[in-house]
This record gives sequence, C-alpha cells and structure tokens, in this order.
Amino acid sequence: MSEQPAMVKRRFDGRTAIVTGAASGIGRATAIRLASEGAAVACLDVLGDELEQTVEALSILGGSAFAYVCDVTDEHAVGRTVDRVADTLGRPAVLCNVAGIGGFYHTADMPFSRWERMLAVNLTGPFLMIRAAVPHMLHPHGGSIVNVASNTGLMGAAYAAADCASKGGLVMMTKALAVEYADRGIRCNVVAPGGVAAPMSGSVELPEGADPRHLHRLTSRMGLCTPDQVAASIAFIASDESAYTTGAVLSVDGGLSA
Repeated sequence: MSEQPAMVKRRFDGRTAIVTGAASGIGRATAIRLASEGAAVACLDVLGDELEQTVEALSILGGSAFAYVCDVTDEHAVGRTVDRVADTLGRPAVLCNVAGIGGFYHTADMPFSRWERMLAVNLTGPFLMIRAAVPHMLHPHGGSIVNVASNTGLMGAAYAAADCASKGGLVMMTKALAVEYADRGIRCNVVAPGGVAAPMSGSVELPEGADPRHLHRLTSRMGLCTPDQVAASIAFIASDESAYTTGAVLSVDGGLSA
C-alpha cells in the first residue's frame, strides 16, 4: 500500500486564539502554528515592529492574524486588549501565555527591580490574561489555556532563583485553575521547554564567576530544541485531541527534568 501524503490538520477552524509574546521565538512559532491550523490569532507583544513582522509573515502564509501591542503586566491594558479581541475576532477559545523573560544572577547580587520584573512578566502576566479571558470561555462555550513555563519550574537551577520562582508559581497556578474549572468547560495545562534556540535564549548569559559544574542542569545532551517543536506541543495540548487533559505539565526539555 502506498503511503498517503501528510495532511495538514485543521484543529482550530473557526476559533479565536490569543498568543502572548508573539513577536519572536516560541510565541511567533505558536501563532504561525495555530493560524496554519485555522485559528484567527490575536498576536500580543510589547514589541510593535516585530509583532507586525509576525502578522505579515502569517498573512503571506495565508493565515489569519492580527497585532495587538499590549504589556501583559498592565492590568488595564490586558483587559482592554482581550475585550478588543473578543469584539473584533470573536470570543477567545484558546489562550497561550508564552510571553516571558529570563536571566541568570548570583542571587545575592540580583537587583530587586529585575526580580520584580521577572515575576511580573512570567507569573502576574499570565494571571491577568487568564482573568480577562476566562469569562469568554465559561460554559456553554469552553476554552483551553496553555501556559508556557520552563524546566526551571520543575527543578532547581543555580543562578535562576527568580526564574524558578516565577515558572514554578506558574505551574502551580495552572494546576489550581485546572481543578477550579474542570467542570466549567475550561482546560488549563503547562508546556515546559528546556533550552530553546530562540532570541531570548541567545541573550541570556551566566553571571561572572558561575560554577561550570552547574551547566549540566541547564543543557540537555539532546541539544537545544526549536521554537517550532515547542509550538507543536502547545498546539497539541490546546486542541481537542487533548480534551481529557487538564492540569498536566508537558515537558519539552530533552530529558532535563526526567
């Protein structure tokens, strides 16, 4: 029997999806993946020019995407943006919280302002997005929320106290929401990448004097994954193929957290 050509799945036809951090990296790859499967994608980021590049690339590929400049740490901006998305594209059925920042510091030397900013973007931002999106997802409609954390949310990593705290908090917040909304039509799951070949990863450096013996906990022997590989996992767990999955953590980290 001859092998049939691979068919492009259309798991998000007729649905509106919101993707934060869509200007680059995993966020951009996720927006492209969801749009290629039929979603109308609201692309959110603070980087307006890069965000327009994402939307332009999606338009060239025939996808349906729209740019919304939004700081996910701004409560009022988040509320206004989600309402605009609902009014313009239709109620959001999928929310992918991808926006995040990182950085390695000797904990005793870490500026308090950086600690606050990392928790604001990585943990408060997803909370604000979820709080704004949930009313649009409740029965009888339903919805799927995917929070992108990290292997640092599952295991300790030297020089990453803020990253571990914020991503670990995101994992537990997701589990709490999964329990709270399990019978109300909303699924909440986590995708936890390890090292990713993306712009943010390239800008992160270990602090001066870092002990190289800690590096084995930061780098998989499988190397770095690509944004497309993470986006594929996000699309799967956001789709109805995972209809009975909530409160789960899908690790895409090359075995780092195994």
